[in-house]
Amino acid sequence: MPLPPIPESHLAASPEPEHRFRFMEVVRRKLRERRYSPRTEEAYVYWIRRFIGFHGRRHPKEMGEPEVTAFLSWLAVEQEVAPSTQKQAQSALLFLYDRVLERPLPPLDDVVSAGGGGSVPTVLSQREVRALFRELAPVPRLCAELMYGSGLRISECIALRVKDIDFDRLAVIVRDGKGGKDRRTPLGTRAAEALGKHLQRAREQFDADARRDVRTTMPEGALIRKLPNADRDWRWRYVFPSSRTVVDGEGVRRRHHLDATVLQRTVPAAALRAGLTKRVTCHTLRHSFATHLLEQGVDVRRLQVVMGHTDLRTTQRYTHVADRGGAGVPSPGDRL
Repeated sequence: MPLPPIPESHLAASPEPEHRFRFMEVVRRKLRERRYSPRTEEAYVYWIRRFIGFHGRRHPKEMGEPEVTAFLSWLAVEQEVAPSTQKQAQSALLFLYDRVLERPLPPLDDVVSAGGGGSVPTVLSQREVRALFRELAPVPRLCAELMYGSGLRISECIALRVKDIDFDRLAVIVRDGKGGKDRRTPLGTRAAEALGKHLQRAREQFDADARRDVRTTMPEGALIRKLPNADRDWRWRYVFPSSRTVVDGEGVRRRHHLDATVLQRTVPAAALRAGLTKRVTCHTLRHSFATHLLEQGVDVRRLQVVMGHTDLRTTQRYTHVADRGGAGVPSPGDRL
């Protein structure tokens, strides 16, 4: 006997821990058990909802490899999504069947792949990086210097805490980065000097917050029980705190980190003011970091560690733009 369709209200419902046996709540719990990031959780939940809606809200237990193949192929053919988008949707559905339903899918050999062989990363020259920095205000500029000089993702940059900066060894420690991994990246001498001055001003704000019992937001889980006073500790203060405070569910006023949208707006706007013709985002700075290190002779495997890539092939794509010109091939026009 076929299972009834999943109610629309269950698919669209916001997280409600008390309804722990609703299907999407089970998905969320499984994601959190494996310490997936909040952004990954939202992305996976989105694709699972779309998959269920695409097939008329049939329960995933009634579906399998043919339905998953049809959905992923539809994304490529009808929706014309990017290869990375299709890959994310596929990862979400593999997680659904492997971890939630505990019924792993066979190899999806018949999926129509999204077009293209992958785009070449946009990379700025050092001249363009300097021009971009000149157009940024002090705090966004310091964030941009870390994203370029230390190869940080925007989420890693704004989530840095004071204890994660090692001035003596000129290193930045990225905690719980993509894939839940920690890593160390270089801290440039110029950035370290600017960062030291910035933290002096941040300490003044921290002391003022302490007098008003404004605490720092902390990650969920066992850490706050293990370190109950960490939210009042300077070492756990965000390097780039928000200008606003919020009151949490327990009535405690807290200060979170700088919102990512601030940088996502200011960096492209600064690129336009600088007259750059390339499409510049915050992630362009990380691409430039990797490419410039390869051009300086850094081994690709060492770069893989610094970038935090699981697969070496992800790092190797920067070799396509590291050489001057197109793949290091000279232009015949220079010989005319």
